[in-house]
Amino acid sequence: MAGFFRRMLPKRFRKERVVIPVVRLGGVIASGGGPLRQSLNLAGVSQVLEKAFEMKAAPAVALVVNSPGGSPVQSRMIYNRIRDLAQEKQKKVLVFVEDVAASGGYMIALAGDEIIADATSIVGSIGVVSGGFGFPELLKKLGVERRVYTAGENKVILDPFQPEKEKDIEYLKSLQLEIHKVFIDMVRERRAGKLTDDDTVFSGLFWTGGRGLELGLIDGLGDMRQELRKRFGDKIKLELVSTPRSLFGRRAPGVSLAGMDGIGAGLASGLAQAAEEKALWGRYGL
Repeated sequence: MAGFFRRMLPKRFRKERVVIPVVRLGGVIASGGGPLRQSLNLAGVSQVLEKAFEMKAAPAVALVVNSPGGSPVQSRMIYNRIRDLAQEKQKKVLVFVEDVAASGGYMIALAGDEIIADATSIVGSIGVVSGGFGFPELLKKLGVERRVYTAGENKVILDPFQPEKEKDIEYLKSLQLEIHKVFIDMVRERRAGKLTDDDTVFSGLFWTGGRGLELGLIDGLGDMRQELRKRFGDKIKLELVSTPRSLFGRRAPGVSLAGMDGIGAGLASGLAQAAEEKALWGRYGL
């Protein structure tokens, strides 16, 4: 009711508040989720981003990033969508790092016109990593024979049930170098004139927000509410923009419910994904 009566007053008598839309971008970056987790991907955040950037009166959009990384493809897609909307709607983008913006999380943070982090946040990890397990000796112990039939000599490249081959590893590393170069080019473009001449910046290392500021990876240290008040005054209103929840309490879109026959397999897959996710966060001590 208070809002209704305020709108009824002549504009010169109103105490207008500056509304800043806030979008939270958190979690491991992956194209799909699972029964035990929801991933950060373009399908899940596209609607939210569009809603935030369509708030005409807002002078800026605040993005809160908290991600240890994941898919470079999804990271770039989210980055590109943010930059497209910023240019289309003529909005300044302010990125605030919570616990971590590393690897793909830092790639998303690059979409900000400015990046602000806490002194104890983790930023950086500008590199590419691939991991997995090999099981050839386990199969021998179990008395299991692996049978694979292919058309194409490289269809079973990096097969975890076969011994590693040097040429397979070299090929994988060549792909990693290509992706790493794309990441480096993005950082150099977005942080032009701010990066220090330090050989470790693109080595895959990660740093605290304080050291990240010294290296030019971020623009400042601070807290989102305090920083926005300093820029836009004490009358600001932070409006969290999020996707609507479905009937079952899950965020939409990009969420599907498996049938009863798939529950067991889904839970097994979800447990593996949860362990993988925990390991990714754990790399940064979180």
